[in-house]
Amino acid sequence: MTTTLPASGRYAVFGNPIAHSKSPRIHAMFAASVGQQIDYVARLCPLGEFAADLERFRNEGGVGANVTVPFKLDAFAVAREASLRAQQAGAANFLMWRGDHWYCDNTDGAGLVRDIETNQGVALRGKRVLLLGAGGAVRGVIGPLLLREPEALVVVNRTHATAVELVGHYAAQYPVTALTTEQLVATGQRFDVVINATSASLSGALPLPQDAAIFAPDALAYDMMYGKAPTVFLQWAGQHGAARTCDGLGMLVEQAAESYVQWRGVLPPAAPVMAQLRAELLAS
Repeated sequence: MTTTLPASGRYAVFGNPIAHSKSPRIHAMFAASVGQQIDYVARLCPLGEFAADLERFRNEGGVGANVTVPFKLDAFAVAREASLRAQQAGAANFLMWRGDHWYCDNTDGAGLVRDIETNQGVALRGKRVLLLGAGGAVRGVIGPLLLREPEALVVVNRTHATAVELVGHYAAQYPVTALTTEQLVATGQRFDVVINATSASLSGALPLPQDAAIFAPDALAYDMMYGKAPTVFLQWAGQHGAARTCDGLGMLVEQAAESYVQWRGVLPPAAPVMAQLRAELLAS
């Protein structure tokens, strides 16, 4: 479909809570880097009122939005048109006004893949990939990861039935399986890329047993969480065989860049924004 980019309009990130969001700053830096201006704000959306608040935003001149917790399912539901990525995820973090309706997408997977392949220099094709978790974060990235043609992708989740249900949507076409933690440890499998998409890092917990041996030579350990210091998972990975580690700051910036190019027609450089945000984190 040919889409005409809006000449002007308002953009926002919807969430609750939302004051912590870095999206307005990221998009302001993107706009400056490509010689554009953008009206982008953080918008605290009342719980249970996403559709109504989005309509108010549209009446105020809104043409595009990012969506964070807890409204990604609402964003998918309100859109009349959805990308394949959003359909696979069943959720959306991106909205764009197309003439008379909202179009939705899920840019998380594109952001993750670009961070791993472009910024970390790890090609996913032919690699063995382990995804820890089977919640919304994994649902948003599993499709784009599989499109990169890994040799195998294994999903391990605390609730095994959830992982089985998730991989069932892809198993007929892709080399993807679900294992329990016990099966993972017992089979002794090794992986080239291990991605922690659980919330364990928020509580300082490990998503795997302390003695799990899962890293192949030259393996990359990736945590979707980020902060001033390495997460507990990344610290553990560095001590248990991972050749390199990476947090999710790059994914945050790259998924935002994917939004920006769809809205504004130009892909902004992500590296300077990542460097600036990293410097601010370390200085905080």
